[in-house]
Amino acid sequence: MQPLNLPSYRFNIQTKEQKKYIFDDFRKKFVRLTPEEWVRQHFVRYLVEAHHYPAALVALEKELDFNRLHLRADAVVYSRKAQPLLLVECKAPDVPIRQEHFDQIVRYNMQLKVSYLMVTNGLQHYCVHLDLERNNYRFLGEIPDYEEL
Repeated sequence: MQPLNLPSYRFNIQTKEQKKYIFDDFRKKFVRLTPEEWVRQHFVRYLVEAHHYPAALVALEKELDFNRLHLRADAVVYSRKAQPLLLVECKAPDVPIRQEHFDQIVRYNMQLKVSYLMVTNGLQHYCVHLDLERNNYRFLGEIPDYEEL
């Protein structure tokens, strides 16, 4: 897999029938190792280890319903009171981050109404703080630690 602009972590990777699988500590099972999954596993581990996000408050592949569509958010981080705080959208490293990816995560946020959105392809990371009361946003220069959310 491609090196990312994230710290290197050790993962449990297995090969079955010529396909690679990675153990997802959050979902407690092996999942197919795709380039996007490689980014997702690194990025959520980065949030937990470098920015002190409690692993128990991170949900991967969170199912959402939007206009009769069944969607899946790559990761949702919750408050200690079980309220969604942050939404993460991951793309494969060879996918340049574009406006359509922000449009996608904003659609997901119509249901969750979080104040923080993150989009990453493992090489570039964008974090947006939404002021839901004033209906505006700003890009942050750094990813906030959990206690700053």
